Amino acid sequence: MVNKPSFKEVPVREAVGLVLPHDMTQILPGEFKGRLFKKGHVITEDDIEPLLSIGKEHIYILDMPENCLHENEAAERIAAAVAGPSLMKTEPYEGKISLKTPTLGLTKINEAAIHAINSLEAIALATVETNQVVQPGGSVAATRIIPLIIEEERIVELEKLAATFAGPIVDVIPFPKRRIGLVTTGSEVFGGRIADKFGPAIKAKVEAFGSEVVEQRLAPDDKALIEREIRYFVEQQVDLILVTGGMSVDPDDRTPGAIAGAGAEVVRYGTPMLPGSMLLVGYIGNIPILGLPGAVMHEPFTSFDVFLPRILAGERIAADDMTRLGYGGLRKC
Repeated sequence: MVNKPSFKEVPVREAVGLVLPHDMTQILPGEFKGRLFKKGHVITEDDIEPLLSIGKEHIYILDMPENCLHENEAAERIAAAVAGPSLMKTEPYEGKISLKTPTLGLTKINEAAIHAINSLEAIALATVETNQVVQPGGSVAATRIIPLIIEEERIVELEKLAATFAGPIVDVIPFPKRRIGLVTTGSEVFGGRIADKFGPAIKAKVEAFGSEVVEQRLAPDDKALIEREIRYFVEQQVDLILVTGGMSVDPDDRTPGAIAGAGAEVVRYGTPMLPGSMLLVGYIGNIPILGLPGAVMHEPFTSFDVFLPRILAGERIAADDMTRLGYGGLRKC
């Protein structure tokens, strides 16, 4: 059972000079919700009316039991126990501390550890999901205790539990700049009959992560010529090869065979996610190579958008990663 703090009740008009034991929140429906006074604030005559306006007829002065922690200190220690080295901690606000990323990056959250920590009494640790792209200044996690104070031994228990998990429990991996080669297949594009729509879509997506398409090369629906363009980018030692077009079940579509023929170890061709089911993921040595479904041209989020951030962050995609896309993967059909 969590210790309950004891308080000395003082009428607010007699509280000048006393110290607030916790943040005081003001709520103006539809207008504002936030901190009116911060923990540790020394009450002055000018504070009496604002305190009365939020319904504080009395001030309660905390009598801290021995071997207990205030909510702010407890939140500080929880945050320190789970945060990776890349994250910034905010100052306590109404007993809560947030973990934020200073850079664009990919979240890495240990789900099992989060559940284990939240199973402890009086602990609240909320996070975003793992493998999410977060912008600079974005919140990744927030934590607090439920009561105003907690026995220190409970936080020590949490710290010991957190230490049993390998690596940071909450972290963000920044995106390094990657050099990407783009092969666009299709005789209709190669011959100039229609305009290429893959190139602009792909370039916009990779540039959003700070990477660049260093070159785009065109090939007709000829397996040998597609293989030649893929090998060109392997020789250029790019960080990622993307091949667009020719990924359907039509017999004229030669891209999957060309990717394998160029020496790729194919992880899997096809995913259960919609849109984007015709995605192919493979590797030529350590260079990832993806055959992209046509939906990438016109859909804002496909299976490609699931894996692109992870690949740019340096992760290797496995067959199981692709298999698991079916659960929650129905975006549009």
